[in-house]
Amino acid sequence: MNTLDAQRVLETALICATQPMTIKEMGVLFAQEVGPDTIKTLLAHLQEEWAHKGVELVEVASGWRFQSRAEMRMYLDRLHPEKPPKYSRAVLETLAIIAHRQPVTRAEMEDIRGVTINSMVIKQLEDRGWVEVIGHKETVGRPALFATTKHFLDDLGLHSIEALKSQELSAQAQAALAQLDAMEELDGVEGGAEVSLEVAEVTEVTPVNDVYEPSPESSEPNAAPPHSASDASTQHDAH
Repeated sequence: MNTLDAQRVLETALICATQPMTIKEMGVLFAQEVGPDTIKTLLAHLQEEWAHKGVELVEVASGWRFQSRAEMRMYLDRLHPEKPPKYSRAVLETLAIIAHRQPVTRAEMEDIRGVTINSMVIKQLEDRGWVEVIGHKETVGRPALFATTKHFLDDLGLHSIEALKSQELSAQAQAALAQLDAMEELDGVEGGAEVSLEVAEVTEVTPVNDVYEPSPESSEPNAAPPHSASDASTQHDAH
């Protein structure tokens, strides 16, 4: 198989995939006859070819995928005019703390926010697939340690958690992280202080296959498209 044919195979598989694909999964396409380095080179060529189109090829935490560009949002929204409710202030602040301080216990989160965190706030983030328990702290009571998931990074269009602190974020990530502007300010927040946070609209990240074939779920009220950084939630914490 020549390079052009291999690139076409990769392109087709990525467009048709419903989830990000790993380099290992791409190798299966070629019966492992094409090495990882060659696949990465082919992906770089594909990125160049799609550089001036409405969708782009990006690497996220779970692998590689095609997704719509941020500037296409206003047009795609016309296909799904329903606006899901925004996250509550409590949910966003809790998420920001976990993302910036992970792994972190609930007590540590409460020290930073200065208020008790309602159990439903953390449950909502767990149900969304954005945070998970990765272990327990070796102290009295062995409290759970929370951290963000690959799914959270995928929804923001990021490859790693370190990218949250990078100044060179993708347009999708910049738009999504507008809701977490307080994240970088947490280092200077004393225990008991409130974090000022503007709740902004999130730019949804739509896979290229969803641009042409919207899923049945998109017709349901308040249903967010796959790979979206938005969700239907209005849960507030105890304070």
